[in-house]
Amino acid sequence: MSVHLTDPHALRAYAHPIRMKLVGLLRVEGPFTATRAAELTGESVASCSYHLRMLAKYGLVEESEGGHGREKPWRATALHTDWSGTSEDDASAEAAAALNAALAENYFQTMTHALKTRRQLPREWRKAEQFGDEVVYLTAAELAELGERISALLEPYGERFDDRSQRPQGAEPVTVLRVAFRNRRDETNA
Repeated sequence: MSVHLTDPHALRAYAHPIRMKLVGLLRVEGPFTATRAAELTGESVASCSYHLRMLAKYGLVEESEGGHGREKPWRATALHTDWSGTSEDDASAEAAAALNAALAENYFQTMTHALKTRRQLPREWRKAEQFGDEVVYLTAAELAELGERISALLEPYGERFDDRSQRPQGAEPVTVLRVAFRNRRDETNA
């Protein structure tokens, strides 16, 4: 299930690093209260409460059952958030570009943290982790097909997200980044 963002205000609201973090935490750890959000993020309860309300305004989170006031639990409305990077509307295109940049920065920080702390992982996890890249020559249609094939490879593992009984012993959350873009480097530097 996905939330599809089209409104430039929603795109800019989601681009805030604390909000991206809250949505991600709610998807994995939620539901939880603003108080718990503060514990998980290191932000104040008031700040988390404000950001959760902003996320709710754009349909990314919603109040969950039980509690009231600061102790009301929140939950993510979907497992994924997507948006178009090809909008004809200038405001939407600019907001999507800002969100993509914020997301790339978030992934960079997360990956940097993983690299800095990987020595603390058991050897089997250090050997299994992957950091690398490939440059391949593809058409736009082939790149789209590659994305579909990667999605198909990951699909069987998606059931484990909500259904803990499907997770084998020793399964841990793993972030798989899928980044593929036309490499438009300056040909004089090639």
